[in-house]
Amino acid sequence: MWPLGVLGLLLCSVPTHQQFPRLCATQDALRRKECCPPWEGDGSACGARSGRGSCEDVEVSEQPDGAQYPFSGLDDREKWPLVFYNRTCHCAGNFMGFNCAECRFGYFGVNCNERRESLRRNVFHLTRAERSRLVSYLNLAKLTTSRDYVVVTGTYREMENGTRPMFADVSVYDIFVWMHYYVSRSALLGGPGNVWPDVDFAHWAPAFLPWHRVYLLHWEREIRKLTGDTSFSIPYWDWRDARDCDVCTDELMGGRSARDPSLISPGSVFASWRVLCSQAEDYNARGVLCDASDEGPVRRNPGNHDRNLVERLPTSAEVEFTLSLPNYDSGALDRSANMSFRNTLEGFGDPRTGLGSSSRLGMHAALHVFMNGSMSSVQGSANDPIFLLHHAFVDSIYEQWLRRHRPSPSQYPESNAPIGHNSDYYMVPFLPLHRNREYFISSKDLGYEYSYLLDANQRLAESMRPYLEELRDVWPWLLLVGMCGGIIAITMAAAFLTAKRRYGGSSWAHGKSWRNALSLPERQPLIRSSETEESHHRNYQTTI
Repeated sequence: MWPLGVLGLLLCSVPTHQQFPRLCATQDALRRKECCPPWEGDGSACGARSGRGSCEDVEVSEQPDGAQYPFSGLDDREKWPLVFYNRTCHCAGNFMGFNCAECRFGYFGVNCNERRESLRRNVFHLTRAERSRLVSYLNLAKLTTSRDYVVVTGTYREMENGTRPMFADVSVYDIFVWMHYYVSRSALLGGPGNVWPDVDFAHWAPAFLPWHRVYLLHWEREIRKLTGDTSFSIPYWDWRDARDCDVCTDELMGGRSARDPSLISPGSVFASWRVLCSQAEDYNARGVLCDASDEGPVRRNPGNHDRNLVERLPTSAEVEFTLSLPNYDSGALDRSANMSFRNTLEGFGDPRTGLGSSSRLGMHAALHVFMNGSMSSVQGSANDPIFLLHHAFVDSIYEQWLRRHRPSPSQYPESNAPIGHNSDYYMVPFLPLHRNREYFISSKDLGYEYSYLLDANQRLAESMRPYLEELRDVWPWLLLVGMCGGIIAITMAAAFLTAKRRYGGSSWAHGKSWRNALSLPERQPLIRSSETEESHHRNYQTTI
């Protein structure tokens, strides 16, 4: 495990970038509706002097949305990000980021021209040191307040059109908790209890898989920048056919507390974590946004869930059926979609028949309900670190489907999807901007691979890797034991020869007593003849 002090020193020298950028959360930036911060390399907006990018008008799609959200001009997420900013950085080449300071996913180096592919591994194939590092990195991200970005705690209208900024500091980890809350929250229509709950800019529709893909890529990148460990990749939890939460151990995501089964064991660092943005019903009743305040400990009680809603964790057969569906999405492109790969994987299509609006949740949603705690609330689910391992595996199933069916870009709907889900819609609340269709592509084009999708020889090498790593750690001790054994054997042989020389002429050495003392019992000689040889929702639990 890396000492937190060392990681803290690394943090001081490594800038982090994400949304909302602190430099764009000022009264001036909000009133001008411009988020084009300077690149530190040359001091110009978007690194324009160095050819990295330029500050340009945001052009949003005008394609019609589906009928699920019948309003216009009431929610800050509509036509993202125009309510807050209508000018942002447009980056050139392989540059990316809200000020073009970073590289596109899969590219590295000062000029973003080095192509690398990272590997996301099964969490149970990590070495002991890698597991310890994962927990350490997560905890560091939870404890480190971001210097470079903040979260919004009020609507643009409450900010009086930007003249009274309403933002809060959060940790590196909690920015992603907030993002998952903000993208899935109900629309505030004005006043207590006056909300529209049937809206979600990242769930229940086609953007579910692309949005979470980008979410994981940004989270992975932030951990790399925070720790300086550019080799870090999110591991996945393969939950097919699991009967319990086998990642719920103190070595990994935290065991169950003996005193309260809904809490995490005090033997895990996650027992001290505090959640935010997890009380959707309260925010709706008050007609407000989450203010990012402390809302208590992470809760989890796996397996003690509503069996009428989720029977068990998904099976290998259900995953295979889901992968067999050739259509990415269908029908109304929402939870009612039939024979839709997206809807079935998300959990609202039956994983045995493919019919939508299933009375029981399956696949992705089933695991959220099974965890029976912080994970079972859509808006607050990212508070539990298991969220990351779970969604990495969901993303790997998405990747399998893309490789198996090789869909044309036209399979992703251009129009009439629920708001936020059309192909050219910018993903809420990302800055830099990402369109949904840009992530309807293979993970290999984005610079990462999954270990269980490698070819057979590579998979074998990967499965052996942790054992070889452990052997490498203990081989000096094995060598020392071998040397000690050799020394003992040599000492005994020398003692034997000395005794033989000393008593070489005595009757004891040549007599019966010597032979009886040292000879082994007689055994039948080996038989050499070949003839004689033997042949041997909202809250996931209420979304339906």
